[in-house]
Amino acid sequence: MSQTVNDRRPSSLQGATLPKWSPYAIAAGSIALGLGISAAAGLDSKIQWGLMAAVFFVAASYGIAAKVEGKRQAKDRVATSLVWVAFLLAVIPLVSLIWETVKRGVKVLDVYFLTHSMGLVTDTEPGGGIYHAILGTLEQVGIATVISVPIGILTAIYLVEYGRGRLAQAVTFFVDVMTGIPSIVAGLFVLSFWIIILDMGYSGFAGAMALTILMLPVIVRSTEEMLKLVPNELREASLALGVPKWRTITKVVLPTSIGGITTGVMLAIARITGETAPVLLLVWGSTFINTDPFDGPQASLPMYIYQQYANSGGSGAAYDRAWAAALTLIAFVMILNLAARGIARWKAPKTGR
Repeated sequence: MSQTVNDRRPSSLQGATLPKWSPYAIAAGSIALGLGISAAAGLDSKIQWGLMAAVFFVAASYGIAAKVEGKRQAKDRVATSLVWVAFLLAVIPLVSLIWETVKRGVKVLDVYFLTHSMGLVTDTEPGGGIYHAILGTLEQVGIATVISVPIGILTAIYLVEYGRGRLAQAVTFFVDVMTGIPSIVAGLFVLSFWIIILDMGYSGFAGAMALTILMLPVIVRSTEEMLKLVPNELREASLALGVPKWRTITKVVLPTSIGGITTGVMLAIARITGETAPVLLLVWGSTFINTDPFDGPQASLPMYIYQQYANSGGSGAAYDRAWAAALTLIAFVMILNLAARGIARWKAPKTGR
């Protein structure tokens, strides 16, 4: 009869483990070491000591983990450290940008600034506002959205539901090419065709056509991907019941993917809202309120920011107005992104228990 012996020795697979607070301690030590070396060497740039601290953090994470936990676990710690360093390198500039814009933009951002135009106010004088620029941006982006959304969605439906052969391949190829077209090229195309050849003149509608060219590939691609996510079983079940294909698309496929399609449209709108090059070429800009996008130059927020900063000399009332307009534009794009996320969550498929 054998006797069971309880071995209370620790398993060979279980070694020493660093405490949970060790990454924070290593990070604090790396920052202190980077600051100390920067101070001793007389380095004034925050980027230099930040990069040194990042290098020290990765090296210390590997060295300490290799000493305590072994080389295999140390490699995992290094990979995690590199992910955190890359995350901070991406987030810190964004946070710095937003902080700088908010700090400088709130100086003149008030109700008066949002409800008045520049009118007869010169660039060196205080006062004035961005009402005419907000109105122009809304009209130009609105026209571009009205044109591009139905065309983009119908093109995506064709590619997913009907597209076969060379025509579908050609459409896919040109959509891919349009995705990488710089905004200045779209502006030059509309300038040569609409203004130079047809002699239609500068207007908000001309700028909207260039924005449409930039919106279309984004909408087509996002809608196409959302339609591909719809299970084929839903299509087959509808067709098996005798429902025509066009009705299956409108009653089954589109309602199922409407959340993702709406999100793609909202992100496309946010992408073109800050475009400056097409507006600079085709709309020109104006200090007065122009509610007719089809006649005469019209202001827009990107153009307003460019003009105010170019005429400010780096200080003065125009400089403050440029930052306030930039803050308004960031807030507008942020609202669109939040709306897109809300719609996507609202229209997301509900799973039962």
